[in-house]
Parts: sequence; C-alpha cells; structure tokens
Amino acid sequence: MKAIFFASAMALALTGAASADDVTLRASHQWPGGKGDVRDEMVQLIAKEAKAAGVGLDVQVFPGASLVKPKDQWGAVTKGQIDLTAFPLDYASGRHPEFSATLMPGLVGSHERAQRLNDSPFMEEIKSIVEEAGAIILADAWLAGGFVSQQQCITSPETAKGQTMRAAGPAFEEMLVGAGASIASMPSSEIYTAMQQNVLTGANTSSGSLVSYRIFEVAKCLTAPGENALWFMYEPILMSKRSFDRLNEEQQQALQEAGDKAEEYFAGEAAALDQKLIEAYEGAGVEVVEMSKDDFDQWLAIAKETSYKNFAERVENGQDLIDKALAVE
Repeated sequence: MKAIFFASAMALALTGAASADDVTLRASHQWPGGKGDVRDEMVQLIAKEAKAAGVGLDVQVFPGASLVKPKDQWGAVTKGQIDLTAFPLDYASGRHPEFSATLMPGLVGSHERAQRLNDSPFMEEIKSIVEEAGAIILADAWLAGGFVSQQQCITSPETAKGQTMRAAGPAFEEMLVGAGASIASMPSSEIYTAMQQNVLTGANTSSGSLVSYRIFEVAKCLTAPGENALWFMYEPILMSKRSFDRLNEEQQQALQEAGDKAEEYFAGEAAALDQKLIEAYEGAGVEVVEMSKDDFDQWLAIAKETSYKNFAERVENGQDLIDKALAVE
C-alpha cells in the first residue's frame, strides 16, 4: 500500500515510484485479528497473495484499531496515510452522504442480491465517489447483521420502543428513532463495553462483529438475520489511490488479483457467518429469534417514512440512487 505517515512517505521516496524493490504497505482495520473475523481474514489473504506474487510487496496488517481509530480510517486511506483498510463505508457518510445508501434498511435483503448489486449501476455510482475521494476498491463485501438486546428481543418496531440503541449509520438511526428508540452513536468495537456499562440496552451490527466482539457475553437476546434480513452493510477492502498509483504495473496487478481472491473467499463465507452467529449465541445461552415477514414490513414502513424520505430529500440524486438499487432484481 504505502508506508505510513512520515516514515512511510520517506520509504516510498527512497524506493522510487516504479521500483519493484521491496515496498512495504500498511493495512489498518478495527476488527480483531487472529480470531476468525472474515474482514481481517480478507486483509490477511491479500497480504499473503501479494507477498507470494514475488513483485516486491510486503503488507503489514494492523488489526483492532491499533494504528488508526475506526472512523478515522476513511480520511487516512484517502489521504494516503495508510495504504489499505477494511472499512464499513457508511462510517464516511458524514463526508459523503451517498454512502448511507450502503446501509439502508431492507435495501439488500439477501446475500445473493448483494452479489448482484456489486456490478450494478447503483454500485458503479458509489464506487465512482470512492475513487474521486482518493481510494479504490480491491474487494467487495456485504455483511448481513442483526439486533441484540439486554431487555426484550427486538422483532417488531414496538419492541425497540424505549430502548437505547446503537446503529451503524444515520439511516438505521433515523428508523430506530421513528420506532421510539433512543440512539447512542459509536463504532461496533465499543458496543460490548457500552452494553456492559448500561450505556446501551441494545444494538445492531454485522454478524461478523456480533461474534468477533463477543457481544453474546452481554446480550440476553439475538435477532438473527434469517429470511427477513433488515440489516446489510457494505464493508469493502479499500486501497489508497495515491499508494496504488505509486506502485509499478506488476505490483498493481498483484494487488488487484489478491483483491479478487479475497472477494471470492468472502463470497464463500458470507452466508456461513450468519449460521456461526446463531451457533455462538445459542452456545452462550442467549435466546435467538428471527423477524417475521410482518415484523420486517413494519420496520420497512417506518424506514420509508424516515430513512428513505430523508435520504431522498437530503442527498443530491438520493432518490435516483435508491431507485437504482431497487431496480436490481
């Protein structure tokens, strides 16, 4: 990717832009390392494949927000201060409000449809904004997710009323407020402590985070994605465009091929994450439920009057983006 901060910039200056001589790139993400989180595994796979290509690339991986704080990674990667990140794109919706469409309640619905969205005009527009901001996407990844609570199981909107919830982005926050919940905003890495300290009574996040952050230790009920998955979030592997452009053609190709392999690996793991989620929570003695179609429809009705409506009014071409996503069968 690049070398980080001043040391990284110095290293790149010394090695030269198009030199195949040992370029060290730094990958940063917030997920636990070495604990089976698929996003860390994707980054580790890219590092392994880039090294094996024999084109002078070495990728150092810094998991667990050990290098850059979760929501600061967007600015770091687009400015070239880090080279790679596994990043929930909606975390950057404060700077690019269009990204809220990648965590819009009920918009994706299934892993199969998520795969079809990747090559759609909807995602072409999202990816063009990413690139214009200074990053490129090496691998697509959509994670399903669910709800946890210390009080009652969250199924219908009525069950969220009065709870203090964490949501991953503004679209879900607006929907939850519409259902009568209060919001405490934070990255998923802080959910465990917030629930432990009663700052939160519940939260929603990805199946991967619900397991790797061991939130089953502080939850009484899990609402698993199931057949009526309300929550899907786009969490791609990003690379700094500045870092990518400094590499020679062989190195660029090696990273793109490594990204393709990471994406293929994720596609094979995506649905299995939801089953691992259920097994982890049942194994911890947590009650596990799913939303019914009626529950899902009630939530979607609230979302259309809050999240969807606000997105269409607030974001330039917002309605067009939603229409492009909904047009994907």
